[in-house]
Amino acid sequence: MRNISGSHWMENKFTLSVIVITKNEADRLDRCLASIKKLAHEIIIYDSGSQDNTLEIAARYTHKIFKTDWPGYGPQKQRALSSARCDWVLSIDADEVVSPELVREIVEVLNQDPREAAFRIPWAVINFGKRLDHGNSARSVKRLFRREGARFTTAIVHEAVLLPPGSRVGKLKNRLIHYSIRDFEHYLIKNRTYSWLGAQKRFDVGKRGWGLPGAVFRAFWVFFRCYVIRRGFLDGQVGFLVAAMYSQGAFNKYAGLWSLQRMARLNANPPQDPNGAKRQ
Repeated sequence: MRNISGSHWMENKFTLSVIVITKNEADRLDRCLASIKKLAHEIIIYDSGSQDNTLEIAARYTHKIFKTDWPGYGPQKQRALSSARCDWVLSIDADEVVSPELVREIVEVLNQDPREAAFRIPWAVINFGKRLDHGNSARSVKRLFRREGARFTTAIVHEAVLLPPGSRVGKLKNRLIHYSIRDFEHYLIKNRTYSWLGAQKRFDVGKRGWGLPGAVFRAFWVFFRCYVIRRGFLDGQVGFLVAAMYSQGAFNKYAGLWSLQRMARLNANPPQDPNGAKRQ
């Protein structure tokens, strides 16, 4: 069986495309790509303007590197998917690593020609040197799927893989290691960015946020769900910090939605000055 991208590979009954979107990931990309080089039959990189040596690192593993603008997470991953040519696709981020155990499991499962059209992979989120086993981090993500008939949503953030109607989805046992943050500054920047994108996403589809009181309620509820209901307290001090950051992100997202809705109303009906003329 031919290796499409030139990377090392295993003799399997299936072919697998690995797609990765990047921007300034030089400190993490090598670890990510090294973890899948023996599994992938082709590696596809879509980069949106890296200014470090991300592209040089990517070139060590593949020649399928595409330089593009940034349309949002969903559209960018759809671009990468459209370039894939293998039977199966594994979509991972530059801050994720496929463990050797997960590599072996993927090979074993796909060699059985499964009836499922996709598989969820449990996350192993690593924050501040600690693996988080509870809270919102204890999730499984749909990242491994048959290429035929699959597509990404157009969401600018929190995109999802859509499958043909009636498709079966399985779940793997081994974890996808996710080094989600570099340091606390990066955590703050990432939280702010995702919150604002989430606010814009909800505004664009006309969702209501119940104003600032709703933003406060969401913040309290998200913290309680993450830290108590999903037992984030079992992850110790890092678990508390993560719950607090999720709470902060929820408040910022719905406060951002409130601000967008308020400004839209003001722009549609500008206030009038005492003389009856609309203010510009």
